[in-house]
Amino acid sequence: QNQILHYFENRDRETLYFDFESWRLSKLLELFIPKLKVSSIYDISLDTLRDMGIKGMITDLDNTLVGAKEPHATPELLSWLKKLDDYGFRVVIVSNNHLPRVEAFAKPLDMPFIHRARKPRNQSFLTALSLLELPREQVVVVGDQLLTDVFGGNRLGLYTILVKPIALQDEGWPTRINRRLEKLLSKFINH
Repeated sequence: QNQILHYFENRDRETLYFDFESWRLSKLLELFIPKLKVSSIYDISLDTLRDMGIKGMITDLDNTLVGAKEPHATPELLSWLKKLDDYGFRVVIVSNNHLPRVEAFAKPLDMPFIHRARKPRNQSFLTALSLLELPREQVVVVGDQLLTDVFGGNRLGLYTILVKPIALQDEGWPTRINRRLEKLLSKFINH
C-alpha cells in the first residue's frame, strides 16, 4: 500500500493521465486476444474443455464450421458434431449472415441458431447463453475473427477460441475489411 501511495505522490498529473490511458488501452487490446488459438475446430480438445467445466459452445458458422460458400455440413463436421453431442456439449450457431444461409445450414442439423447476430454486440451472445441455458463460465465461443467472435466473447467474460478461417477466398467484402483491420490490430497485440 505504501508503494502505491509513493507511486502516486511522485507523479505529476500529466504522467498519471498518460499511465491511466496506457492502462486503459492495454485492457482494451486484451479483449482482442483469444484464450486459445487453433488451426481448426478439429484441433480443440474436448477433454480439456470438459475438464474446465465447459458444457456449451457458441460457434460462428462461415469459415469456422465450414467455408463461407459451403451450404451444408461436411461428413467430417457431422462426425465432430456427433462427438460434441456424445460429450454432452450444447451448441448454438451465432452468425452475422442472413436467415436463408444460416437456417439452411442449421435446420437439417436440428441446431439452434441466431442469424444477423450483429457480433460483436452483446445481445446475440446473451441470447445464445439463454438458448444454451448455461452460465457464462460454462460456455466457450469459437470463431475465426478477432473483431466479431473473440472481441464479443471476451467482452462478456466467455472463454474464446480463435480458429484459422477455412476459405478466405470465399469471404464477402465486409469480412475482408475486418481481416485488414485484424492485421493492423495484430501489430499491437501478440496473439
